[in-house]
Amino acid sequence: LKTKQIPKSVSRPPQKKAVKPELQTGQVWELEGSNVHIGLIGKTLVHYKHFKGDTKRAPISLSGKTTLEKYLKEHKATLMPHIPSAAAPRQMA
Repeated sequence: LKTKQIPKSVSRPPQKKAVKPELQTGQVWELEGSNVHIGLIGKTLVHYKHFKGDTKRAPISLSGKTTLEKYLKEHKATLMPHIPSAAAPRQMA
């Protein structure tokens, strides 16, 4: 019995991976028991606030983009839908 080998040039199509949205200013990521609010984003660094529990204030933290993305992925964070705040200035027509 001979097994038929598949040539290297013919391979299976790549499997689709669940793509997480890219970090953007103003995003809120929900984790179990906490939230991460994304602030300013630079080329490699991100300013964010990590609210744990029912705290009203959280210190501003600074981390690398890849580090924060890895943290969000490991803790199975979900992106919360954007809700415009009432304090945002409104455009006059």
